[in-house]
Amino acid sequence: MRHGNKRKNLSRTAAHRRSLLMNLGSQLIVNKRITTTLAKAKALRTYIEPLITKTKRNDSKEVISHNHRIVFSYLNDKAAVKELFTVVAPKVASRPGGYTRIIKLGIRVGDNAEMAMIELVDFNEVYGKHIAETTAAAEPVKRTRRAGGKKKAAEETSTEETKNENE
Repeated sequence: MRHGNKRKNLSRTAAHRRSLLMNLGSQLIVNKRITTTLAKAKALRTYIEPLITKTKRNDSKEVISHNHRIVFSYLNDKAAVKELFTVVAPKVASRPGGYTRIIKLGIRVGDNAEMAMIELVDFNEVYGKHIAETTAAAEPVKRTRRAGGKKKAAEETSTEETKNENE
């Protein structure tokens, strides 16, 4: 029976699973996007998002150094920890959560495994450019009540009637 076993074991021992998630997590932070199986991507998301949240706390110097140590204990990669605190943390500072995106890619030919791409949301240039262009080009939306639309239509018809009378 499987009562209370919510952890995704990935058919590995605890040490092997921890090592796998360390390597996937550090590669995700360094490369900003990796391709893996769907099950590993879902397990990685639950592993990496709390670590990214820890980088956002800037209370004092002691808290920052303590968070560095905690994140390093999960990743065991100095370059990834430095990248996480210097590059990733400022970009995700305003985001309340959901730092990663999983995109399904189909199945792998060799073993029919479902593949997925996991990426950091704020580092995708394709979506970021599109959103920036649309927000810059779009005018602010006027918020009016529904009754205002009838008044505007009535004003337009009255101005057209006055133009026709003047001609």
